[in-house]
Amino acid sequence: MSPWILLLLAGLLETGWAVGLKYTDGFTRLWPSLLTIAAIAASMLLLSLAARQLPIGTAYAIWVGIGALGTVLLGSILFGEPLTPARLLFVLLLIVALAGLKLTGSRT
Repeated sequence: MSPWILLLLAGLLETGWAVGLKYTDGFTRLWPSLLTIAAIAASMLLLSLAARQLPIGTAYAIWVGIGALGTVLLGSILFGEPLTPARLLFVLLLIVALAGLKLTGSRT
């Protein structure tokens, strides 16, 4: 499988576990906690597999960026967190940065 696909899946799982932390209630709720821990492990595994072929700096930055972007968006949708014009601007800048890293990364 393409390392970029693995990285995308790892980033989506990072979004899942970051949002999942909200549902664990400090890891006091069993099922949300188990799902969050599983998502953490799977996300790390996929990141490590992608990093076999991608530069670690690029892979890590994109992994974090996907997670941050997804978490901001889901935080707004699920928890009513504000999406102010300033936050939207910085989300747009994050997307530009992620695209830049992808475009300037090494070929696999």
